[in-house]
Amino acid sequence: MLENIKIEDVLFLDIETTPAYSSYSELPDNYKKLWDKKAQHLFKSEDDTSENIYNRAGIYSEFGKIICISVGIVKDGKLWLKSFFDHDEFILLTEFAEMLKKSFYKPNQLLCAHNGKEFDYPYIGRRMLINGIKPPVILDLAGKKPWEVQLLDTMELWKFGDYKNYTSLELLAAVFGIASPKNDICGSDVAKVYWIENDLERIVEYCQKDVVTIVQIFLKYQCKEILSEDNICIK
Repeated sequence: MLENIKIEDVLFLDIETTPAYSSYSELPDNYKKLWDKKAQHLFKSEDDTSENIYNRAGIYSEFGKIICISVGIVKDGKLWLKSFFDHDEFILLTEFAEMLKKSFYKPNQLLCAHNGKEFDYPYIGRRMLINGIKPPVILDLAGKKPWEVQLLDTMELWKFGDYKNYTSLELLAAVFGIASPKNDICGSDVAKVYWIENDLERIVEYCQKDVVTIVQIFLKYQCKEILSEDNICIK
């Protein structure tokens, strides 16, 4: 199947998310109660409380928000990167949605993310609805038959039908001899870098590295040469 996909028709993407509020104490009262209920199912030790695990809230679309979506497209042997980022989630989601509606609406065009079907795609769709934004056709799965879905997932492709294991992007990079995207921060650091260090630019760079790695892994899946650093460009 992958050998029949033109990489120029694929938009590679990654998102970075954070808790919607800087701390548990900032949560509105109704959301505190709702997070308390959610947190009870997330406790891993006797020391865990709703407050001290609030940094995990960004994983859940009902309690988090998107702060960056980085995308990449391969054209003429070069990878072109662009990022949508803002403290105002509505702004970045609107810009991202407009880009998809304008440039990624044809049946042969695809989106590709790592663990995208479990995380990135539903998270984006849900946050768009919460912000009153109509999801673009490529993200709207309602009523679509399986073969009409235009979403690829590098983790799912790696499974070869296996349902048991999660394989991280970092591990796949190591397996294929690709430079690790986690050479600065990792996903668990994002909330701290955003809310405490106030360094959104650093998070954008991290997100872009993940997109580069997804592209390189996809090329490996197609048994093709990966791109050199000279062929990676940021718009």
